[in-house]
Amino acid sequence: MANTTQSAKRARQNEKRFAINKARRSRIRTYLRKVEEAIASGDKEAATAALKAAQPELMRGVTKGVFHKNTASRKMSRLAARVKVLG
Repeated sequence: MANTTQSAKRARQNEKRFAINKARRSRIRTYLRKVEEAIASGDKEAATAALKAAQPELMRGVTKGVFHKNTASRKMSRLAARVKVLG
């Protein structure tokens, strides 16, 4: 339990921020899962479209501080390589 008013406020802010970040992470994972499913089905057009939809969402997560820039770049690079192999 927070002892001072400042620490109580910080605890409230942390809870709010945690909920926002959790929702953002969940949203990004949904987009990434759609790409994975399209790759698994072997549909290159659907995978490409899903990848294009996922990319700005993932980068938005970077600007909001949910993911590190290199993590997002690595994920995009690996997904793009897997989509490229589809034929």
